[in-house]
Amino acid sequence: MKGIGAVLIDIDGVLTVSWKALPGTVAAMERLRAAGIPLLLVTNTTSRTREVVAERLAREGFPVGVDDILTAPAATAAYLRAHHPDARCLLINSGEVRADLAGVELVDEGAGTAGPEAPDVVVFGGAGAEFGYTALNTAFRHLQRGARLIAMHRNLYWRTADGLALDTGAFLPGLERAAGVEAVVTGKPAAAFFATALEHLGAAASETLMVGDDIESDVLAAQRCGLTGVLVKTGKYLPETHRAASGTPDRVLDSFAGLPDLLGLPGPRQRPAR
Repeated sequence: MKGIGAVLIDIDGVLTVSWKALPGTVAAMERLRAAGIPLLLVTNTTSRTREVVAERLAREGFPVGVDDILTAPAATAAYLRAHHPDARCLLINSGEVRADLAGVELVDEGAGTAGPEAPDVVVFGGAGAEFGYTALNTAFRHLQRGARLIAMHRNLYWRTADGLALDTGAFLPGLERAAGVEAVVTGKPAAAFFATALEHLGAAASETLMVGDDIESDVLAAQRCGLTGVLVKTGKYLPETHRAASGTPDRVLDSFAGLPDLLGLPGPRQRPAR
C-alpha cells in the first residue's frame, strides 16, 4: 500500500487484550518504528491515564511512550476546557483518569440537584460497576434540570480475557431518551477526535491509516474523515457485526501483525548467527 505516511492504532483488541500483547503485535510495531513511520495510539480506554497506559504497553515490549498516546479522557478534557471552561463536572466512570482531566473541575457524586453545588455537565466515561441504578438516576436528574451530557465514547462492549463486556453505549441511549438530550461524544467516533490525532502527528487524513477492531467507531468513522481504514479480526471483531456494518472497510487483516506487510515494509532484521 503506497501513499501512507502515518498510522493511527487502537490499543484494546488490536495490540492487546486485557493488556496482554496479541501475537506478533510487538514485532509489527517495531517494524513500523524501524521504517520511521509516525504513529499515534488512539484509544477510548477510560480506565487508565496516558502514563499508566504507556507503562503497561512498555511492559509488554511495545516501543511507545506517553506522547505516543491519545486517550478519550485527554480529548474530553481538551473539549471541556474549550467549550465549558468554568463548568462543574460530574464524572461517572470505571477507573481513575483524573490525572488526564487537568483543568476540569470535578464534583462529588453526592452534589445536590440544584443550587451552586450542582454540576453543570455530566461526563460519562467507561462502564463498570459504577454504572448502577443510583448513578444513572442521579445523572438523569441533573440532565432534567439542564445539565449538559458529555460521553467519552458510545462503545457497546469491549473484549476482556473473560469475553465481551458491556460498555457505556449499552446505557447511554436510554438515558438520552429519558432525559430528552443528546450526548456530545468526545472520543472515537467523533470527527474532532481524529482531527486532534492528525494535528498531533502533523499528518494529512489522505495519507493516514487507522487500524481498529471496531468497524463502526474505529474504521468507518475514520474513513468518513478521509483516512484509510483497516479492520482487524481480533478483539471485539465479530463476523455478524462486520456483515451488518454501515459501510465497507478499505482493508481487512487477520491481525495487526499483518500491517507491516500490507504497507510493504522491510522484514524484521535477522539476528547474526553465533
